[in-house]
Amino acid sequence: MRVIIVGAGEVGSSIAQSLADSHEVVVVDRDGERVDSLTYSIDVLAIEGDGTSLATLQEAGIEEADMVIASTDDDETNLVICGTAKTIDDPFTIARVKKVDYLDTWEHAEQAAFGVDFMVCTNLLTAMDIVRVIGLPAARDVDPFAGGEVQMAEFEVRADSPVANQTVRQADRFESLTFAAILRNGDVDIPGGETVIQADDKVVVIGSPESVQQFALEVAPDETPDADKELVVIGGSEIGFHTARLLEDRDLRPRLIEQDHERARELAEDLPKTMVMASDATDAEFLAREHVDEADVVVAALENDEKNLLVSVLAKQLGAERSIAIVEDAEYVSLFEAVGIDVAINPREVTAEEITRFTREDRAENIALIENDRAEVLEIEIDADSVLTDRPIHEAVADLPPGVVIGAITRNGKFVVPRGETVVKEHDHIVLFVDTNVLSEVNDVI
Repeated sequence: MRVIIVGAGEVGSSIAQSLADSHEVVVVDRDGERVDSLTYSIDVLAIEGDGTSLATLQEAGIEEADMVIASTDDDETNLVICGTAKTIDDPFTIARVKKVDYLDTWEHAEQAAFGVDFMVCTNLLTAMDIVRVIGLPAARDVDPFAGGEVQMAEFEVRADSPVANQTVRQADRFESLTFAAILRNGDVDIPGGETVIQADDKVVVIGSPESVQQFALEVAPDETPDADKELVVIGGSEIGFHTARLLEDRDLRPRLIEQDHERARELAEDLPKTMVMASDATDAEFLAREHVDEADVVVAALENDEKNLLVSVLAKQLGAERSIAIVEDAEYVSLFEAVGIDVAINPREVTAEEITRFTREDRAENIALIENDRAEVLEIEIDADSVLTDRPIHEAVADLPPGVVIGAITRNGKFVVPRGETVVKEHDHIVLFVDTNVLSEVNDVI
């Protein structure tokens, strides 16, 4: 495909890098330095210009474009880009927005508003990511597959975890769970039965939601949230609000701290199951007085990375069990994790991953990116020509490259445990863990 990406920030650059190997990619940005940087770092055509301009889009080859992705940091600009593209031709348009109001309008218009074919709402996606992570103790990332019948989760193994220093064989006590990978010191390893799970490893598992939840209890038995758990959201931003709302939908009753009294009043009206407190969450005395030290999870959702870092560190020092922080600048993620924040979520990375899912030309129906695209988890419907069709897995895997794990199978909407003797059928949906280095080879045979 010919893909035009407008906006070369973190989101646009990440998408461009993911697509450059398999598509003709053109990136447009007003910032000349960003354009020069992309020109030298990624195999794309980079153009300096205003993506809302008809002349700039024509220079980028809009007449031949199959897809236009508007990924600037401004919602209105992205909507104008998509609308302008539609006046010239009919490429598939994707708009990144932050405000949920735009998403609501687009969905109410039956996905026909603004000239947008697919809309990605950063704030809502991020809140959903937070709530999925809260639902699984020690989880760093959680993604559903096969209509919710399969889950992929990445867990961090702490030194005091019951599974630390166990072999995979010892830790694998669940019928419908597959240990897909171990991430250690920047390497992605496919584990065998005798592989020892070490402290600080990140373990990727794929299985039924029930088995993944059970494994979460094994990794961190004291952290699963229920109605009695203390959940604190700090910051009444759009992300903070939607996090609390989604927690309410799960019959949980979080507390939310917002400094602005007027905003706190609005939140209290919109969140009937949430206790909203109007105060400065960077005040350590207030946090101690409100027993944040007893919180099982603290979510830092302020609109400032430095404040999110501060309140997360304060909460952990007071004794909060687990901290999740929003980090707008991707370069800060490693810093947050280095000082002991349990999970740092970058909304731009979440958005880039969601958009990337819609730009693949293969048969993947769902995609999750692992370790900044070091590996992928794919959901693929098997056809008659697949190397897996009508063969037991132990025989078929010999024709797959190393770095591939069959994590789960669903057949007619039902979960099938993938074991060596399991025969894969046409129209089965399989969930694969794939090292990015062999992705194209896998696509050729699956």
